Amino acid sequence: MQPKISDFGMARIFSADETQANTKRVVGTYGYMSPEYALDGIFSTKSDVFSFGVMLLEIISGKKNRGFFHDDPYSNLIQYTWELWRDSKALEIVDSCINDSCPANEVMRCIQVGLLCVQDNAKDRPNMSNVVFMLSNETVLPSPKKSSFSVKNSEPNSSTAETKCCINDVTNTTFDGR
Repeated sequence: MQPKISDFGMARIFSADETQANTKRVVGTYGYMSPEYALDGIFSTKSDVFSFGVMLLEIISGKKNRGFFHDDPYSNLIQYTWELWRDSKALEIVDSCINDSCPANEVMRCIQVGLLCVQDNAKDRPNMSNVVFMLSNETVLPSPKKSSFSVKNSEPNSSTAETKCCINDVTNTTFDGR
């Protein structure tokens, strides 16, 4: 477990031997935070898996998760990728710069792994060693569950961030400081 890409803003908070913690203050980059961390301050190794999944989808698409507005100013890259996956059109998300240079089956595997990493429930997400295995081997992958969690802006250029958890349709709005 030697990280090649790391530190989504969390490394300073935890000691080397901790694998899970409940924080008093939520810090990190919106759009990469796992639902359990953003909503409840619970951080674990599966929080990094969520962040990695977002980053994987960003690399494939060439777009950022936060501030991604396709046709709907309230959607994000995760939701849009899920909709394409559900409709068997996931390859439409691939950045045109890499579209011709990557085998479609490998890109589909990466998209599927990315969607497995961003599932709402941390228990449903693979651990990083499984992610590496899934990306490195041609095994049958489980179907990802829809991620209902997202960090959205109320307007494309607004400073209000709305976090929505669709379990009970409750929203929690926080205002970014100036």
